[in-house]
Amino acid sequence: QVQLVESGGGLVQAGGSLRLSCAASGPFSRYRMGWFLQAPGKEREFVASISYSGESTYYADSVKGRFTISRDNAKKTVYLQMNSLKPEDTAVYYCRAVQGAWRYWGQGTQVTVSS
Repeated sequence: QVQLVESGGGLVQAGGSLRLSCAASGPFSRYRMGWFLQAPGKEREFVASISYSGESTYYADSVKGRFTISRDNAKKTVYLQMNSLKPEDTAVYYCRAVQGAWRYWGQGTQVTVSS
């Protein structure tokens, strides 16, 4: 069983920055990792993902140029650097690990951006 623990959420003013972290258990370098968000009353949606080695990254159009996903396989941690935050970025952010056909989710961390 893979365990994922997110941290780094909080309250920030519009234009500010936050860095989310997600610490994983197990053979981390074998996981493709991603971040998703879920705003109140809405479905969970894709934010960013990163390949096993970190060489390939993908972003939702809404965050391109503002968010950066990265990983440290030695620390078994994936990060989401969020800059130029907007009130519409307010959501619970979830970390996801993919290993083969399996999907694992963290418990989520709240990000609130005030205007």
